[in-house]
Amino acid sequence: PASVFTDLPKLLERAGPGAEGPGVKGRGSITAIISVLVDGDDHNDPVADSVRGILDGHVVLDRALAEQGRYPPVNPLSSISRLADKAWSPEQRMLVTKLKSMIARFEDTRDIRLLGAYQSGADAELDNAVRQVPLIYEALTQSPRDRASADPFADLARHLKGKLNGDQGD
Repeated sequence: PASVFTDLPKLLERAGPGAEGPGVKGRGSITAIISVLVDGDDHNDPVADSVRGILDGHVVLDRALAEQGRYPPVNPLSSISRLADKAWSPEQRMLVTKLKSMIARFEDTRDIRLLGAYQSGADAELDNAVRQVPLIYEALTQSPRDRASADPFADLARHLKGKLNGDQGD
């Protein structure tokens, strides 16, 4: 029903600090993890689009990534956090921006590379993406037995540095 677009903000904004600060009368807060299943991977579905506009961020799980065997299948280009600037250091923000830009370049040129039209040496930025993005994807892949890292940025930097220097271990 059309009322869903009026009711969504009321429901979703109950989580978080609220108008009076954290929780009721400044005591605590509610954290919610909200799952929105879209039909046929249509992320522009009106309800999904409305929810994205209300929430502080979203993690997009991508069926195509799961089909490639990448778990968790989080799409770093479609996922976003509006609170990241408050949580990340300037160095971390710069790293994320650089990596997302590199991943975007890699993905935007997928068809060219698959058709064999990519020529190494013609574009240094693309050459760098072709070398590093598979390593980034490898670093972002976890098995169910992997533990969460206390410092994922440092772990990612170590992983990439080791792989780029020829180290084949983790």
